[in-house]
Amino acid sequence: MTKAQHSTPSPRRTFLKAGSLVLLLGVQEIARGATIMAVRVWPANDYTRVTIESDGRLQTQQLTVGSPPRLAVDIQGIELNPALRDLVGKIKPGDPFINGLRVGQFAPNVVRIVFDLKQAVQPQVFSLAPIAAYRHRLVLDLYPERPVDPMEALIAERLRDAPRAGSGDTAVAGIAPRDLATLGAPPAPTRAAPPGVDPLGDLMAQQSARPAPQTSGAPSLVAPPTLPPVVATAPLKPAAPPVPTNTPPATATASRTDRIIIIALDPGHGGEDPGAIGPAGTREKDIVLQVAHRLRERINASSVNGSPMRAFLTRDADFFVPLGVRVQKARRVQADLFVSIHADAFTTPAASGASVFALSQSGASSSAARWMANKENQADKVGGLNVGEHEVQVQRALLDMSTTAQINDSLKLGSAMLGEIRNIGARLHKGSVEQAGFAVLKAPDIPSVLVETAFISNPDEEAKLRSTQYQENLADALMRGIQRYFAQNPPLARSRQL
Repeated sequence: MTKAQHSTPSPRRTFLKAGSLVLLLGVQEIARGATIMAVRVWPANDYTRVTIESDGRLQTQQLTVGSPPRLAVDIQGIELNPALRDLVGKIKPGDPFINGLRVGQFAPNVVRIVFDLKQAVQPQVFSLAPIAAYRHRLVLDLYPERPVDPMEALIAERLRDAPRAGSGDTAVAGIAPRDLATLGAPPAPTRAAPPGVDPLGDLMAQQSARPAPQTSGAPSLVAPPTLPPVVATAPLKPAAPPVPTNTPPATATASRTDRIIIIALDPGHGGEDPGAIGPAGTREKDIVLQVAHRLRERINASSVNGSPMRAFLTRDADFFVPLGVRVQKARRVQADLFVSIHADAFTTPAASGASVFALSQSGASSSAARWMANKENQADKVGGLNVGEHEVQVQRALLDMSTTAQINDSLKLGSAMLGEIRNIGARLHKGSVEQAGFAVLKAPDIPSVLVETAFISNPDEEAKLRSTQYQENLADALMRGIQRYFAQNPPLARSRQL
């Protein structure tokens, strides 16, 4: 036998070596199916989202069962691993939709997840391709089968808070406190209101006139995954004088209901989309939600020429809201102003200062503004938009429906806010309102601004954003900016949308 013949491995020896390699690598490393890397749960009144992240695209089948309501999801081509088992412990008692879940190896290469539900749901299950820091994601969105309109939720919140402003059954702004259960009925068909009518005030007056049934607690309020179309209304008449405090609640009528000034606050990002992350790990989505809550307190305690103000948050917890839905929510509650709150980030830590942006119809006012708009407009991709279900809605919402009047009013609002931010000693990135094509500012009938509170990528400004005092000062400045705007642009001159 020659040397060359002696060194050639036999087929048997090759097979044995391959077998040894299998034993060394183990089952997980050579498995052809995807491996689950992380699981996350985002509960909210709007909907609950469950995200399963893996190193490959997952294939699923799902089945809903009623009485009691359950949802079974079979994930094919995987084996049960510790990451999937962790899903059980991530369900919290306060979740509006999920009572609990079970997960197990249903069959070879098939894992079954069974959700025990608190109410009937309309599930949406879809996949997301890798983006940013995420690999493949399987998303399960559990929407309520019978959603509550955002305006109904806003009215319920106002009526719920009414006893805090007075005592007993004292009417607040012409509205008697009442049980929230009667707000569960769907709203009347959307149509244009006749001249001189405030649809929100009328609806509140009608709700307050109903007898209040006994109940053990308020129901969970949820917003729909899709919203009704918006139809323009006629201009509003001037607000009626406030109802005297000694007026019995039963006498509250539509004609005596105050004109309610609604400010839509839009905390950016949320849920799967953390937004920018500072050097110390501070997440933009957390900071802007805190600022929005502080600003909401100030708005709810304020009035404009005797008319009460009310804040409406497009998200009031840590969950994802698509850009188009944020705009639709603001229009559905007939918002007088729209304020989107963010925290800048840039590629270098030296960038600093607060900024205020309005929409532009003719291109960005600077390259930085264009860059910022492009970055913010990517939120739907990171947060996880179900394009198959929302495509028509989002395309309609993100059309350039802007008007010259809306942009001019937005510039006035932005200028007032920027001046007040300067007055608290905060550094400004630009001394004037910038403009760019931000998708979230495209409501054609609502003055809309986007406030970048500071650069979270700057270590010093990140520390300020985490500070309670800075957040309080910032909320004060934004509130004063809103008041300055209304002092020169009375809200009663504008018509609402329903």
